[in-house]
Amino acid sequence: MAMTDPKQLLTSVFEAAVAAADPELTIRRHLPAKPKGRTIVIGAGKGSAQMAAAFEKAWDGPLEGVVVTRYGFAAPCERIRIVEASHPVPDANGLEAAKLLLQTVSGLTEDDLVVALISGGGSALLPSPAGNLTLADEIAVNEALLASGAPISAMNTIRKHISGIKGGRLAAAAHPARVVSLVVSDIPGDNPALVASGPTVPDEASRADARRLIETYRIALPANVIAYINSAAADAPQPTDPRFARNEVHVIASAAVSLDAAAEAARKQGVETVILSDAIEGEAREVGGVHAAIAREVATRNRPFNKPVLILSGGETTVTLRAKGKGGRNSEFLLAFAIGIDGLQGIDALAADTDGIDGSEDNAGAFADGSTVSRMHAASVDAKAMLAGNNAWTAFNSVGDLFVPGPTGTNVNDLRAILIR
Repeated sequence: MAMTDPKQLLTSVFEAAVAAADPELTIRRHLPAKPKGRTIVIGAGKGSAQMAAAFEKAWDGPLEGVVVTRYGFAAPCERIRIVEASHPVPDANGLEAAKLLLQTVSGLTEDDLVVALISGGGSALLPSPAGNLTLADEIAVNEALLASGAPISAMNTIRKHISGIKGGRLAAAAHPARVVSLVVSDIPGDNPALVASGPTVPDEASRADARRLIETYRIALPANVIAYINSAAADAPQPTDPRFARNEVHVIASAAVSLDAAAEAARKQGVETVILSDAIEGEAREVGGVHAAIAREVATRNRPFNKPVLILSGGETTVTLRAKGKGGRNSEFLLAFAIGIDGLQGIDALAADTDGIDGSEDNAGAFADGSTVSRMHAASVDAKAMLAGNNAWTAFNSVGDLFVPGPTGTNVNDLRAILIR
């Protein structure tokens, strides 16, 4: 342990987590049977372009299609068209991409195969306002959801009830073709119907559930959006709908698998590792405080784990916006964590989004240790004030501790790694 560079170790376990979700490995294991007719590839999400490139390499036969990903996340494909759009707030390119996907699956036959490549981020990338709603309405909904502190499962239940493409509607549009969905899960619990709001995977959640969630999290939505959700037109197709009878859904990568790979990578370097959970949710700063309390207990009392130890957790926290600072859920988590371990030696941590982007900036997350807060103070940055202002990116940037691996090509939620020496 004394010879191990903490940042190098933490980076290596992040890389192992990402490698376990590599689409070239995971897609090859889940190739569907070839159809009599055409093979159409569609997709959406921050990892969809890399999934499309991997599918092209693995598929021995003709294919065509289109997928949409975030700006800057494209990958070279020969037969599948890659469209880029805005994330986390939708834009007009996303609107056109959603129309293109619906057009791509129209007019198919029962002999055709549709392969849907779905990963996290697809909700924002596929705006498709239903009824008399507009793109501006869907943008307003997205902004309200992102600021609400609601968990991703609640957000996506609401999103699918104002959409013409989510909640299984894209798969319904492909009927009578068979749809095989290959899903990279960024959802705690790995319910594929909630990844990207389930464009090809219906679930049983109703508009009554959506209304309850809006009330529970006090989400302020435009009056016409509420009126639409209250109408029968908002009902999403149910899993029992006969149009889905021949379809298949496979979760090909998830936080659980990636955390296991990260733990194994650490153990190979001689570091005992424990996994708290792959499905931790809650307010990022509060989850950061709890993780800090656990780290303090291990560092000072050798419980509930004996040091040296690496503590891992996954899931997706949320941030309730209180100000307009720069940051993301991982950097906010880690700033609260750094405040909680201030002054303690022998603790190093990394919190990062496995897709390579945390929030709206170019970092996946950040590093922290017991000296982080004092180093910020030396740089004339007040860590607690930065946390209060949702300005974690600025805080970590001031001490050069941002983690910037670039887009990874996958998205299996967040990785939090805490090394206690």
